[in-house]
Amino acid sequence: MKRILVVSSANMDMVMNVDFVPVGGQTVIDKGSYSYVPGGKGANSAVAFSRLGAKCVFLTKLGKDANGDALLSLYEKEGMDVSYIKRDPTVASGLAAILVENTGQNRIIVFPGANSKIELDTVSEAIKSKPDALYMQFEINYDAIIHAANEASKAGIPIFIDAGPANKDFPLDKLPEVTVFSPNESETEAFTGIAPTSEEKCKEAALKLLDLVKAKYIVIKLGGRGAYIFDGVNGVIKAPYDMPVIDTTAAGDAFTAALTLEYLRSGDMMSACDFANAAGSITVSRHGASSSIPNEAEVTEFLNLRRENK
Repeated sequence: MKRILVVSSANMDMVMNVDFVPVGGQTVIDKGSYSYVPGGKGANSAVAFSRLGAKCVFLTKLGKDANGDALLSLYEKEGMDVSYIKRDPTVASGLAAILVENTGQNRIIVFPGANSKIELDTVSEAIKSKPDALYMQFEINYDAIIHAANEASKAGIPIFIDAGPANKDFPLDKLPEVTVFSPNESETEAFTGIAPTSEEKCKEAALKLLDLVKAKYIVIKLGGRGAYIFDGVNGVIKAPYDMPVIDTTAAGDAFTAALTLEYLRSGDMMSACDFANAAGSITVSRHGASSSIPNEAEVTEFLNLRRENK
């Protein structure tokens, strides 16, 4: 069983379902179904790793509040190693406000809270536990990300980065070489100025990303168009599986976690992308964040059915 160290964020999500997002000065009525659900890009990925067959070691920071209590309880129930989750009584747990439109498309506003207080000493301790891989996103304090990446690199631990949310101020040049660097469409455009609207534009953007960060693979998540895999020379778009889109929340997190785990198990990026596309497709067909992420048996059954029906 692969052991994955996730150094990333944890949030409580307040989810509202609307016909469309409001413009300035406009009020839109919720469709009577708001809810509080566990989320955060890091936590979603950690749940995905746990459900897809990895031993997930989750390093994050929570407030000493009711949301923090609920989130920690969930991670324990998911079977994660929570040894490196710290609590801070001086700051609230992370919170995200999510608007989900009729199309399943979401808009997210994040209050980082305790996520911005992750300490470097805790990161160093976790790296010393010798995981099979380090997995991160950009929803926590940047010094913790840079420190974790460099400590992992020194220890020979492969690094996988889901590059969201994008911020042009992030010092990508301070990252050591990573195995996978994976932004979505808007993040790709934010980092490169290039919208990956075609295969040609995907390659152009991937080459620009390789000027910014050293990576074995660039994987651009294209939403309903699948994912673009680039190895520095050749690129290909891997189409997604056709599923009804109910809610896209956590789909990217599930995709990149699944890609990471399957690549570590198989060493084959193309099969890893198939597995990730299946995980992401199932996730968008369900409501919620971490609650929508499938387990390994569901993904395997999904892929077997698709292969039988070809």
